[in-house]
Amino acid sequence: MLGLPFNHTMENPDTFFLVGIPGLPSSHPWLAISLSAMYTVALLANFLIVTVIWMDSNCQGPMYYFLCVLSTVDIIMASSVVPKMVNIFYSGDNYISFNACFAQMYFVHGATAVETGLLLAMAFDRYVAICKPLYYMSILTPHVMQGITVAITIRAIIFMTPLTWMVSHQSFCGSNVVLHSYCEHIAVAKLACANPMPSTLYSLIGSSIIVGSDVAFIGASYKLILQAAFSLASKNARLKALSTCGSHMGVMALYYLPGMASIYVAWLGQDTVPLHTQVVLADLYLIIPPTLNPIIYGLKIKQIRERIWGLLM
Repeated sequence: MLGLPFNHTMENPDTFFLVGIPGLPSSHPWLAISLSAMYTVALLANFLIVTVIWMDSNCQGPMYYFLCVLSTVDIIMASSVVPKMVNIFYSGDNYISFNACFAQMYFVHGATAVETGLLLAMAFDRYVAICKPLYYMSILTPHVMQGITVAITIRAIIFMTPLTWMVSHQSFCGSNVVLHSYCEHIAVAKLACANPMPSTLYSLIGSSIIVGSDVAFIGASYKLILQAAFSLASKNARLKALSTCGSHMGVMALYYLPGMASIYVAWLGQDTVPLHTQVVLADLYLIIPPTLNPIIYGLKIKQIRERIWGLLM
């Protein structure tokens, strides 16, 4: 690994060196352009949705509330990693301070834990709206929506706080080169002098429980939604419900599949899957959902689409 800085003298390094995409330095300029474009779209679209929902008194239902929170989380998740990644790919500014690295780790992994909970909450919202329309407003009251959001956030904090503490309190007496484009937990934990098994096992089990339970409930919700959609008398209503479900499930697949694949590949496929493939998978699930979520969830809603068009014009 010629040309990469190492630290063999300090117990803990002042900085870490983020490689970017290992083995693919020639692709870094193109990645910088692509990430910059996607990040711009994500910021603009999510900011517009949050602005419209806050400004428009007609956008005050449960669906709009969860969409507003999702857009906020998407901005946080993308902003935690993309600006630094673009810096790495474009200007070669690969260094990140010790504290900034663990702050990035906490926010990016915490945001992904909140995001999966919000996707479940939005699936539940659609289930109540389609399957229990007469009880929609009585079930999803403002207190219930706030309680769901607080519970999702607390779950992410409970998961991330021990994980970040375990890794940040290790001794880093060897290399300070992180073979990743951001401070991904497993990539940093491997640099510790002690065995990284406790924190990586905790991450694997915790992620599997959180994502597995959320996906199971999301699947059950959409199964009931589809059953209700097929029972509708109106063909247009059936097509509208199926179109909504299909687009939602598509963006969820783009979020969950690369995310879980990157975790299990980093754990099980270290010797069989190329390292640059592992890193690209981990990068994709952080930037694709914030870019697509506002389009799939927000711009498909006629009222939001018209309000955004009015703002832009």
